[in-house]
Amino acid sequence: MYAGRHVEGAGYVTWWGFSPAIDLLNAGPERQHGEMNVLLLGCADPRHVLKTIAGLKDTDTLSVWLIENSMDIVARQLLLLYLSLTSTNSMGLHEKVEIFLEVFGNTEIRSQTEEILRYATTQLSLSVSDMLSTQIHPCLDTEFLKYKERDELAWIFKQWLQPPSYSPPMKKAWDGRVRQYLGSRYDSRYGCYDWDLTMKLHQKGCGVISKQQYVRWRDTGLAFELREGHYQTANHSLLSNRIFNHRGKKIAGRGYWGDIVSSPYISFGIETDDKELIKKHNNQHVKTAQDISFANVLELFRALSSRGSVPPSPPQVRSAGDREDCQTSEVQSESHPSVCHREELQTHDCPSGGPPEKCHLQSEAKEKSLHHELMNVRGVRVFFLPLDSLTKLVEKHRYSSFFNAIYCSASMVHELKPSLKIIAASKAVLIVELCKFLLDLSKDQETGFRKKVEEISLAAGFTPTQEQTDDVHAIFTLL
Repeated sequence: MYAGRHVEGAGYVTWWGFSPAIDLLNAGPERQHGEMNVLLLGCADPRHVLKTIAGLKDTDTLSVWLIENSMDIVARQLLLLYLSLTSTNSMGLHEKVEIFLEVFGNTEIRSQTEEILRYATTQLSLSVSDMLSTQIHPCLDTEFLKYKERDELAWIFKQWLQPPSYSPPMKKAWDGRVRQYLGSRYDSRYGCYDWDLTMKLHQKGCGVISKQQYVRWRDTGLAFELREGHYQTANHSLLSNRIFNHRGKKIAGRGYWGDIVSSPYISFGIETDDKELIKKHNNQHVKTAQDISFANVLELFRALSSRGSVPPSPPQVRSAGDREDCQTSEVQSESHPSVCHREELQTHDCPSGGPPEKCHLQSEAKEKSLHHELMNVRGVRVFFLPLDSLTKLVEKHRYSSFFNAIYCSASMVHELKPSLKIIAASKAVLIVELCKFLLDLSKDQETGFRKKVEEISLAAGFTPTQEQTDDVHAIFTLL
């Protein structure tokens, strides 16, 4: 993800962001209203999408356009958004928050959560394979993705459902990542954890992250234990492949390659408007980052539910005769073409060993018990664009002066070019994530990064907002 060993703790795959959730339409000098288009580069998780939806007025409409740097992250985005859109008619609101946070930030989850994850993954796999008569959800649009990207998505989902034989146990994958990062310091790792928490995170304003929860996460990968239970089932959505050079040959190593230092608490757990959640007693925070994460996600899901409605029936699986060969979808398309996948999901033998008819009835009964209705969120659509599409957006007339807000993560700053102003609407806001919570960087490196962001933004025709008190994001407006 980032070059050099300086930020090795942040990992090579951004499973979660390194900044708190913000309302992107409220980031500039004035809140934007009406028909809004927002472009997100390397967001990594749906925190900003959910926060921006929560701030919409009844008359507002929002189109979110996502570009990530890895299909593994696209798969996770789809999964987390799918869980977010689950109707409260199918799942209690508190249970929904618990499941979301487990999948979001835990390397190991409860067996109940794993069943829901598998069901959601199956539905998403059918969708990208074009085996459903419609999109998996009218708010989630993957038709701009290329053939090979949709193939890769289906392959990733299949690995979640059927982990390959070379996939390591999650505990081993996490511990191997910690050992690689700490090296000779591994035997004194608890002192390293304490230093990173008290001398870095707490000094950066993250005092609500408790030592007990942070050390537990650093040691085991469990960030959220929201109820008593056995967190022993691997969360395969946090495993991915990484290419290594070994004796002149490229080999793929499957493991956990994400953040092991900053923590998933940053996204939802360090800021809140509820003063009760940040109260102190004897100079100690009464609530923790886990409590704040739960409260914030609960509030976001309530806002989502207030804007959502349940469709009358779920999409149906296509018959073989209904499928047609389609042309690949490119971001340059003027419309939303129907895209078909060239592979079908493999069929599985009946686990009970019985006849196919009995197996079919058992599968149907289980699917019915797991079926979760999804909400239609009024006036909101999320489009997933190809990984290399940023340079192509500026070449199409339809995207000229198109985006009202553009968000760029710290890992995608190198993608920003002067041509960015071509796709930015009048008075567009550019929000760039800074590297405050990349704990392996020094203060001088943080300062240098911010200066580089300002140079790039000014070259693209953006000017800093008058009040630049935020040290988490740099905010600019189009001249």
